[in-house]
Amino acid sequence: MDFSLTEDQEQLSAAVRGLAATFSDDYWAECDEKHEFPWEFYNAFAEGGWLGIAIPEEFGGGGLGILEASLLLEEVAASGAAMNGCSTMHLTIFGLNTIVKHGSREQQEEILPRAADGTLHVCFGVTEPNAGTDTTRISTFARRDGNDYVINGRKVWITKAGQSQKMVLICRTTARADVAKPTDGMSLFLVDIDSEAVQLRPIPKLGRNAVPSYEVFIDDLRVPESARVGEEGRGFRYLLDGLNPERILLAHEALGIGRAALAKATRYAGERIVFDRPIGMNQGIAFPLAEAATRLDAAELMARNAAWRYDHGLPCAREANMAKFLCADAGFQAADQAIQTHGGMGYAKEYHVERYFREARLLRLAPVSQEMVLNHVAQHVLGLPKSY
Repeated sequence: MDFSLTEDQEQLSAAVRGLAATFSDDYWAECDEKHEFPWEFYNAFAEGGWLGIAIPEEFGGGGLGILEASLLLEEVAASGAAMNGCSTMHLTIFGLNTIVKHGSREQQEEILPRAADGTLHVCFGVTEPNAGTDTTRISTFARRDGNDYVINGRKVWITKAGQSQKMVLICRTTARADVAKPTDGMSLFLVDIDSEAVQLRPIPKLGRNAVPSYEVFIDDLRVPESARVGEEGRGFRYLLDGLNPERILLAHEALGIGRAALAKATRYAGERIVFDRPIGMNQGIAFPLAEAATRLDAAELMARNAAWRYDHGLPCAREANMAKFLCADAGFQAADQAIQTHGGMGYAKEYHVERYFREARLLRLAPVSQEMVLNHVAQHVLGLPKSY
């Protein structure tokens, strides 16, 4: 079994690392502090052709796999950009998989080339205030009206909605009470956000403040039938095509944040002199950092395995969920230990590890909580009764 990256993959990582390094920790701290979208960073990666890494070549993308996309986002996170950097582009990488697989030719030609070159931003509208993780209980409804649909509803935690022109939106087209299975009767639509029928409200939050999240209010949004992605009533099945790659990508982002935090902490431990010696000589400092490195390396193996299986068309729900769980925990532990290693200065913004900590914490909640991952493993891996 060969765990090494190919020469092309190594070159990809090195190129991303070099470009990401031109944006300093201070740049990211300022974007986060001012709640400013990092356009300079985003445009640099767009001009470099990185945004369409997983979009098919016929639409102007790189046509590469989820492993290459994961390496890209891991390097971005590890540069110190963390989630503020990754969140500018990972929706383009995984969210449009639905359009690639199930969109009409017209939708593909309209969306994919402009997403690949960075001129079009697309967000993903799934989560609702009263549904949360249980997507089958969404209430946003698309009602047939001749050759159109009229959509009403609410979405929440929609990343980058205010910077996007389009939204991939899941709605009910048949009431939950009227379908045989709760997952039936949902449909996907590709809709315009720039409409009087769509109102946005940013959500104040703990971290990743350069990339906002929004509440979305949709009132009588009329869209043509051509805006529907695939068949009516099969939207939930189409969503599933994005879940495993989403978990794999975010697992690698968590790894990157953990690597950034560990690098900062290790450097500080080697340079900070207390009682006439570097604090890194003390096992109370050294051992937790060594453990953090060990956990990151172990989690990386599961993440690479999940990406490899996805790219080879093999079942990978088990591996993708486990990778997300392990990487999120390992990344957060490393960020937490980085603060502890810095002592009181770890709580100060000057050393940036508090920002890594805030952004690493997000990945234990999103895109699915650690508890829901364990529910999946208990039910689908161990065969235990469904607990929720």
